[in-house]
Amino acid sequence: MKRRNKLFFEKHISPAASEEGIALLMVLWVLTILLVIVMSFSFMARTETYATLAFKGGMEKKFTAEAGIERGIMELYYRNQHKNETVELEGLGVWKTDGTAYKNQFVGGYYIVKITDESGKVDINDTSELVLKNLLLNYGVKAEEADTIVDSVMDWKDADDLIRLHGAESDYYQSLPNPYKAKNSDFDTLEELLLVKGMTPEILYGNSEKRGIIDFLTINAKTNMININAAPKEVLMAIPGMSPDIADGIIAVRQTKEIQSIQDVQEILGSNYTVMSAYISTEGTNTFTIDASGYKENEKGGYTIRATVNLSDISATDLFKYVYYKSPVTSKQ
Repeated sequence: MKRRNKLFFEKHISPAASEEGIALLMVLWVLTILLVIVMSFSFMARTETYATLAFKGGMEKKFTAEAGIERGIMELYYRNQHKNETVELEGLGVWKTDGTAYKNQFVGGYYIVKITDESGKVDINDTSELVLKNLLLNYGVKAEEADTIVDSVMDWKDADDLIRLHGAESDYYQSLPNPYKAKNSDFDTLEELLLVKGMTPEILYGNSEKRGIIDFLTINAKTNMININAAPKEVLMAIPGMSPDIADGIIAVRQTKEIQSIQDVQEILGSNYTVMSAYISTEGTNTFTIDASGYKENEKGGYTIRATVNLSDISATDLFKYVYYKSPVTSKQ
């Protein structure tokens, strides 16, 4: 039987047919390999295309945000020239410097610009301990943690080595895994706060649910007073004697006109006028923070730039200078 099968295969399957079968298998393998290569190149090309489109879209939003920064600077100079005019032409009103959002739409996208006078923030180099503590407490920081941060901030910038009740000086910082010394002078940047005992990135920068206190702090106001014409509600609420109703009343007044003196809102302040008058003013600075976010049409995500500019004399060669510039920043419009 076995001999008969062997004779059958030798008779019906020639060496040429066997070679053709091997060649067919090789062709199939080559085609498979080529198919894999083609699919890989196709996938890579698609990935590169999407990456290029994403990069292009990101750059477009970035340039749009930069245009918003330039628009904000232009509006600041326009404001300086026209803020005291009693008659306001439609579409030519001066922009407010209290963080009010202004939107400019154009073909393919838009930008949103907010301008805040630095005098409407808490200057960490000059503020009172009570204002800083109130800001932290209102943010949600526990009282003990707030005391630690406030005392440590004061110890960080004072010239001596005396330690406040909840504070820290060089002895504490030298004991850390990466030791350093207390500065014993003013803060040069807000980010420097992260070196201070008790401060955390979440408190300073915020999270997905709320803004960080960095949005309400400054080193450029050069005063311990809060300009109620420019302060956001979070800063107003840090002023001793302030209540939500009083803060809302101040904001309502400045929506229609700029507050010229504290006496203009004395009725709103009521019995708290004496306490609050030691912490508030109506005078601005020549330094402003501009937050500009660029968007593409029909897209929710934007690109935000934050720039702090100091306006110099309009007759000078340099009309302004940047004192801070960050691109991009996380912004909650």
